[in-house]
Amino acid sequence: QVQLVESGGGLVQAGGSTRLSCAASGSIVTVNAMGWYRQAPGTGRELVASISKDDVPVYADSAEGRFTISRDSAKNTVYLQMNSLKPEETGVYYCTAEYRRASGRNYRAWGQGTQVTVSS
Repeated sequence: QVQLVESGGGLVQAGGSTRLSCAASGSIVTVNAMGWYRQAPGTGRELVASISKDDVPVYADSAEGRFTISRDSAKNTVYLQMNSLKPEETGVYYCTAEYRRASGRNYRAWGQGTQVTVSS
């Protein structure tokens, strides 16, 4: 089994910052892309940012310039630094990782989600 354990988030004032972390552990040979999705109440999950195995980031348009995704490949950990937060960015943030097992097959895992509430 592979587990993604998230931390960070909580209550933040509009314009404030917070940092999310997510560590992958378990039967992993290689972790490929990692990323963060957000799910607001009554909506589906949407991509916030992702980062490839080669540290190439991709951001949603709304996150560009304010959020920074990074990773520590030695620790199979991904981070999301969020600055200048807006109330509409309130939601549950889910970490995801694409990984390869010893069988050579690729899988995707999801974290349990961490709540970020941005107060106006």
